[in-house]
Amino acid sequence: MSLRDEVTELLRGLIRLDTVNPPGQETRAAELLRDYLGDSGVRCELLARESGRANLVARLPGSGGGPSLLFLSHTDTVLADPAEWTVGPWSGELRDGQVWGRGALDMKGQVAASAVAIASLAREGFEPAGDLVFAATADEEVGEGVQVGLPWLCSEHPDAVRTDFAVNEGAGDRVVLGGRVFYLCSTAEKMSSPFRLSVHGRSGHASIPAIADNALVKAAPLIERLGAFRADAQLQPELEALLQEVSGSVPPAGEALARARDLDPVLAELIEPLLTLTLSPTIISASNKRNVIPALCDVTVDCRLLPGQTQDEAEQVIRAWLGEGEYDLEWREGHGGTRSTMDSPLWDAVQGFVSQAEPGARALPIVVAGFTDSHWLRAAFGTVAYGFFPMRTMEAELAARLIHSADERVPVDDLELGVRFLRHAAQEVCGAP
Repeated sequence: MSLRDEVTELLRGLIRLDTVNPPGQETRAAELLRDYLGDSGVRCELLARESGRANLVARLPGSGGGPSLLFLSHTDTVLADPAEWTVGPWSGELRDGQVWGRGALDMKGQVAASAVAIASLAREGFEPAGDLVFAATADEEVGEGVQVGLPWLCSEHPDAVRTDFAVNEGAGDRVVLGGRVFYLCSTAEKMSSPFRLSVHGRSGHASIPAIADNALVKAAPLIERLGAFRADAQLQPELEALLQEVSGSVPPAGEALARARDLDPVLAELIEPLLTLTLSPTIISASNKRNVIPALCDVTVDCRLLPGQTQDEAEQVIRAWLGEGEYDLEWREGHGGTRSTMDSPLWDAVQGFVSQAEPGARALPIVVAGFTDSHWLRAAFGTVAYGFFPMRTMEAELAARLIHSADERVPVDDLELGVRFLRHAAQEVCGAP
């Protein structure tokens, strides 16, 4: 069986296992992967904090002295409503050269490609100088409350996932900017840092509005201010490198967006959310009775900070934008906001593969506007972690629309391309000196 057919069939099998989170039940996918990898002589272990939610870790031990590389992925998916789909979300149907089903793009396709890459190298007798590791983890899509996935592994089983380098999800899109072809590689991510804005008033009977101070009404102009938020642009190292590669120069931060629009509208769309912290009001709650004017209105705001930006720094900016008022601002959490150096053997491997796969194309560093599990590795071990799974056949715009949506699917050509890249990365980064 060719690697192309192998990765196709493995992905179809993974999609047929419903691992929607919650509840996850990722053990069923971990067991499938363990059986598949075992047939190729790859050593595997299942590590679980909760029954039914196992993480798989597979390893080709290194001979010693070389850098180690981790293929990181997750086996849980978001939900799917069969009524919205052309095919069954868990059918794994192969149609028109594409595998259809929930998780095809996010991210069972990369799970399957990672498994096939390490299995095929094992069958060929590949002996890395440093460990080659594959981790298919639980609970990336929710990751709240009791940790059972990668953060738990980093804390309780660090030796299982501690590596020098890692390849994860996050980028790989093929884009054409200014008439040139580039493949995006994420080397950093923004911090997911939601906060609650609590606006205070005075309650009263809704039939006599004048006797109260309606917190919901007072919140309205603040919500409008949040929706209109603008901050001074900042150029992070990743965007400086991107703009230098695409345009041949790095403009002042305040001119970057306009210069990008002049060069290519797609470039402007790409960098706009990466120039500043962003605010998006998403949830509002006030009175729970129709005839009671609320004394408190809570607004939940999705906030994404630039890599390295602190919540204290961001709060000063947000309060200055909102102005004085009867409100409190409380941060709910803060995950991500990490970066990895672009000066590494893994970046060289990405750049080398892109040049081979499509002569004339170049890799471009990018910051993930959301965040991935890579930040756990960076924070725990200083791992140089990139998000890269190349996609040449499916356009980036279509892929973005299909992730977490109906009719999710992945071209077999892109699965095969992903296997080729992962094999290349393993050989270049942790192969024999």
